[in-house]
This record gives sequence, structure tokens and C-alpha cells, in this order.
Amino acid sequence: MALYLLYESASGYALFLAHGLDEIGQNTEAVRNSVSDLNRFGKVVQLAAFHPFESALDALNQCNAISEGLMTDELRSFLELNLPKVKEGKKLKFRLGVVDTKVGSHIHEVTKIPCESGDFIHELLRGVRLHFDKFLKDLKTGDLEKAQLGLGHSYSRAKVKFNVNRVDNMVIQAIFLLDTLDKDVNSFSMRVREWYSWHFPELVKIVSDNYLYAKVAKYIEDKSKLSDESIPGLTDVVGDEDKAKEIVDAAKASMGQDLSPIDLINVHQFAQRVMNLSEYRRKLYDYLVSKMNDIAPNLASLIGEVVGARLISHAGSLTNLAKCPASTLQILGAEKALFRALKTRGNTPKYGLIFHSSFIGRASAKNKGRMARFLANKCSIASRIDCFADKATTVFGEKLRQQVEERLDFYDKGVAPRKNIDVMKDAIESAESKDTEMETEEVHMEASGKKNKKKKSKGAAAENGEPAADDNPTAVANGEALEDSKSEKKKKKKEKRRMDQELELQDGQNAEQDGTAKKKKKKSKDENGEDLQSAGDGKKKKKKSRNENAE
Repeated sequence: MALYLLYESASGYALFLAHGLDEIGQNTEAVRNSVSDLNRFGKVVQLAAFHPFESALDALNQCNAISEGLMTDELRSFLELNLPKVKEGKKLKFRLGVVDTKVGSHIHEVTKIPCESGDFIHELLRGVRLHFDKFLKDLKTGDLEKAQLGLGHSYSRAKVKFNVNRVDNMVIQAIFLLDTLDKDVNSFSMRVREWYSWHFPELVKIVSDNYLYAKVAKYIEDKSKLSDESIPGLTDVVGDEDKAKEIVDAAKASMGQDLSPIDLINVHQFAQRVMNLSEYRRKLYDYLVSKMNDIAPNLASLIGEVVGARLISHAGSLTNLAKCPASTLQILGAEKALFRALKTRGNTPKYGLIFHSSFIGRASAKNKGRMARFLANKCSIASRIDCFADKATTVFGEKLRQQVEERLDFYDKGVAPRKNIDVMKDAIESAESKDTEMETEEVHMEASGKKNKKKKSKGAAAENGEPAADDNPTAVANGEALEDSKSEKKKKKKEKRRMDQELELQDGQNAEQDGTAKKKKKKSKDENGEDLQSAGDGKKKKKKSRNENAE
């Protein structure tokens, strides 16, 4: 049975025919030893056909298809043209060796060509790759290296190409830094409290917030300088006049020791550093919220920005999180407890990072596991929508959040929740309506922008002394004239239609009136005829009565 080898190079597709395999042996070790010898390898493997790529873009498209395990139309035509024809019902006398099993399965599904892949085929293709420039005689030295370098750069550039606003790596770094800042700010704030408490120990009980404590310590510095005159300034810092008075009263009767000016300067500087770190932490949190709304808006609206960012960072990326099933997402962050439970055959954990969500805290103790499973399911759906949707929207996240709220009500009060298919239909309809609204707004914005440009051009013309469009009708733009003429024509057509409809209605009414009048005339004529007949009958009766009397 003949063995063909498909080799995908940077310059094109190559098909090799391997015959006389008995010379090098059928085992992998014999092939591996004979690959380095071109004279021996060239007798066994020979070039059967070569199809060069048309351009660098074509090479990139073919490389992308091969990396995804797909067969392109060019590859199919190349194989069908150069391989023996496949006839149904007959046993094939050849087979095709490929590197990737996915490509081989796709080729077999479409063309029915038998493909195989293994260590033996890989070693043969390794020899082909090693001596490929020797098989192609028309290639110059360095051409293959240039093609490989260019294709490698373009392939890497295409793989790295992404939307700058949807970089999940920034979210991962931001959430790591946020957690580190929380620990640092807490430890530094405790250090400020301990340091300044030697001088003013009563302040710790009055001011409990770390940031506010550092701010007050920086403002006071030396407690002996506090007086009733400093209450307004303290009120601005603390935000409460009663608390400011309490601080001043405590400073007057404080038991703390006095500090030297140098020590107070160091405390002042350290308090300023703690304040700067706290302010930077707030800015970083705002940055994280904005990035999460860009990268994963549905996940952020469902479970919150911080918990969603922790899930993304723990999974490694939004794509990895979207690939995770709901059961894996449920215990992300509790891997140690899971493996400990599996090792000791104990109870597995019910939740991991999603425990920090407010929904788990609101659920009762017996329903926490159910709620975690349901919430993980919805988070998995939201992450997949965020990862693979073309347009970013928060509609699905809001609908999923409503589902979680309904499930909480079901567990607490027994209220039956809506079905998932109905909720998704509503979400799709609302998303489509939002898209149409956005499109109409964009059209209105473009129209208003054009009008503003026209007004600016008119104003500029008036300033320069040029005749305006109203003063000089011949200076009207062709586009405006066409639009005016079109609108006038449309108006005239509408008026004609209205007039025709009114005339038709009037004609119908007149015809109805004429018909009723004729009917009335006929009726009156008939009534007159009956009256005449009755009168004639009366005269005849009178004549008869007279003749009888005369007789």
C-alpha cells in the first residue's frame, strides 16, 4: 500500500510519496537513524507535487486553518488532483500521512481519504522538514527561511491581535494589586495608629476609620496646639462638629506623652503616605469597575466587579473561565479543600470564590449549597456571553440577576420563578431593541453633526462677506436642493392622494343620495297612482248608485 505524506510548509503545500520502506524499516527507531542521511532518505521519500501559496495573506489563512484542524478548499483541490481517485465500494491502495490528527479526521470526513498519524509518520515528516530545501530545486538559499520568518511574524501578530478595550490581563493585574493594597493599607494604618497613640491615645476610640484617622493625625500633629479655634477646621476634616468638639476636649485631658518635632514630622509624612495609598486604592477600584464593564459587563452586573475579577484572575483569563463548567466555577478558589476532602473521603466544599457574593450570604444555611450551585450556573452563562458575544451589553447579566433574586424568593417564600427560556427570550428582545435605539441615536447624531457643519459654514461665509445661501439662491448646495425637491415631490404626491380619496368619498355619497332620491320619487309616483286608481273606483261606484236610483 502506497504511503503519501502531506507537509505544510511556509511556502506551500507539498505531497511526498514514500516507497520502499523496507530499506529503512517500519519501526520508528530505524526511521530516526536514517533521517539524517539524505542519500538513503531521498531514495525512500520523493516529492510528488507542490502547491505554492499565492501571497503572504494566503499563507496566513492556510496556516490559521491548519492550526484549527480544518481543511481549506485549496488543500482539498490539491489532494484530489494529485492523489489517486477514491471510488466507493472499492478498497483503497494508498493512505495519507499527516502531522495533526484533527486535520486528518477532517480530510477523511470530507474526501474519504484514509489518513493516519503516529510516531512513524512524524519521523518521516521530520526528515522531510530537514531536507525540504533539497527536494525543491527552484528554491534559492534563504528563501525558505524568509518565508518561515514572515509567516511566523504574521501568524503571531494575528493571534495577539485583540480589542484593546477588552484585555482581561489588565483586570487580572488590577485585582492582584487591589488585594495587595488592601493588606498594605491595613498594616500601614495600624502602624499609624500605634505610632500616634503614644502622643494622642484617646483619638483611636473617637475616630475608627483608618483613612480618616490618618487625615486627622496629619491635621492635628501636636495635640497641645488644639483649641476651640481649631474646631471649624476639624469639622471640615471629620465632617461632624460634635466629633470635632469631642476630639478637642479629649486633647485637653489627654494622657499621651509629648513627641519631639522630628518625631511629629515623621508621623506626619507617614500619615500622608497612608492617605495617598488609600486614595490610589479608590482610583484603582474605579479603574477595575470600568474595565470589568468593558470586558465582562454581564458577569459584573450579575455577581459584582470584584468577585467577577477574582474569578477571571483565578481561571487565568475570561476565555478559560468561559470554558469552565458550572461545577468547576462553583469551587474555584477552594481546590485545597476539594482535594483534601477527596483524599480523606469527606464532604466536598460547596463554594469557593463565589462565597463572597451577596446572594450566598442572603441565603439561609440549608440553602447555601443550592444557591451556590444555581449562582455558578448563571455565572457560567454570563461569562460565555461576555467572551463570545460580538457586542457588549449588560442586558443578559441583569436578567440573570433577576433569576437569582427569584430563586432566593423561591427558597424563602415559595414563589415560583420564571423559566429560563422565557427570561432569555426577554433578554434577546431587549438587547435587540437597545441595538435599534443605538442605531437611531447614531443616525440622529450624524444628522445633527451635518446641520452644525452647515451652520458653521454659513457663519464663516457671513464673516468673510460672502453671500449666504438665503441671500443667493443659486449658491444653495446641490445636496440641499435635491433634498428639498424630493420632499416637495413627496408632499405633492401625498396631497394628490388625499384629494383623490376625498373625491371618491364625495362621489360615493352623491351616488347614494341620488339613489335614495330616485327611490323616493318612484315611491311617490306609485302612491299617486294608487290614489288615482282609488279615486276612479269611487267615481264608478257613484255612477252605479245614481243609475240604480233613476231606475
